[in-house]
Formats: sequence, C-alpha cells, structure tokens
Amino acid sequence: MDPAILVGVLSGLALAWVLLVLLLWVLRPRDARLRDLVRIVPDVLRLVRHLLADRAVPGRVRVALAVLLVWLVSPIDLIPEFIPVLGPLDDVVVAVLVLRYVRRQLGEPELRRRWSGTPEGFRLLTAVLGAA
Repeated sequence: MDPAILVGVLSGLALAWVLLVLLLWVLRPRDARLRDLVRIVPDVLRLVRHLLADRAVPGRVRVALAVLLVWLVSPIDLIPEFIPVLGPLDDVVVAVLVLRYVRRQLGEPELRRRWSGTPEGFRLLTAVLGAA
C-alpha cells in the first residue's frame, strides 16, 4: 500500500475521532459531576448484561453491546489508557454511541423497564445520552 494513502486514511480517522470527542464534550450534560457518572457505571453494566442475556432483544442490538464490551476490555485503544484524561475518553465515546444506538432500537421506556439502578441514575444516563 502506498504510504501516502495510509497516512491519509490514518489522518482522516484521527480527525474523525477528535470531532467525535469534541461533539461529546459539547453535548455533555452541564450539571453532571464525574462522581455521579462513576456511580452509575455498575448500573449501566448490569443493564448491558441484562440486554445481552435477553433473547427478546434484537440480535443487532446484542451484537452492538457485545462489540462494546470487547472494545472496553481490549488492550488496544485509539488513545492509550496511560495518557491522563484522554486515555479513557475513547472508551466513553464508544460507550455513549453504542448506548444511543441501543436506545434508538429499543426505546427509552424499554431501557427504563430494565434499569436496576435509581431513578436519578437513569435520569443521568439519559442526560449523558442526549435527546432521544
């Protein structure tokens, strides 16, 4: 492969990733504190586990959630984890994008029905995911 093409493709991917991160930053809920976001992570993981295990959930949704889990546990990242602040950011962007997709496919009432956390936690999750 021509090195110029490879550099162009990699540059395009890097630019797209930066734009996604900036979009997430702009659309983030202004009143969400990091401590609150960290607190709902176990509830989000339980939600993902329940959705993966439920055969009534469409296969494409379960595949997206499985890809998300593989992405999160994979040691290979676009931004290495050892870089402060930015390291985990690619995982957050992918998680938000996948959960937005899941919400579009299943609907917010279905997610709320399966949510095992607090009502405040679900409100925070929907704020992070943005408008439906």
